[in-house]
Amino acid sequence: MEQFKILTDLRDYIKTLEEQKGRVLARPTPNGGSPVFYRETDVREGTTLVRGIQVGDYCFSSCLNWVEPHNQMGLRFSANWNHLKGIYKLKSVKNIGKSVDVYWVLEKADIPTDLKFVPDNKDDRHYFLTVTKKMTVDDLVKKLQWVADRMTVIRDVSKVFK
Repeated sequence: MEQFKILTDLRDYIKTLEEQKGRVLARPTPNGGSPVFYRETDVREGTTLVRGIQVGDYCFSSCLNWVEPHNQMGLRFSANWNHLKGIYKLKSVKNIGKSVDVYWVLEKADIPTDLKFVPDNKDDRHYFLTVTKKMTVDDLVKKLQWVADRMTVIRDVSKVFK
């Protein structure tokens, strides 16, 4: 385990990881939240959540029990520093008084079968964690929890983005 004394240490470390193992993909999350699941307080009023998954993120069946594969739908991950800063600012404004943590994973990380990181065709600043095979929502929940359990976290990143 390494301790970083200054922000450039962390940036250099992330750059080294990217060169050796692939792109670093990150998600800012309000303290107490999950990096892969939403709470009612994390989304706009009227947004439909199914077991913590935002319906607009994945291609759900009409009965909301199945998720269909789609290479441009999935959980969004920031793929560069500036995009991450922008998303962090949005999260911190919406969660006044709460710290925001950043969870991250490598693009080439060992993820569950039938999930895949895919670059967004419309915005190269982020990637989708997509579904590659039709599955039940229960299966997706288990796979996303598996990803969340293996993500690295940086607690309260407010000093990093000031």
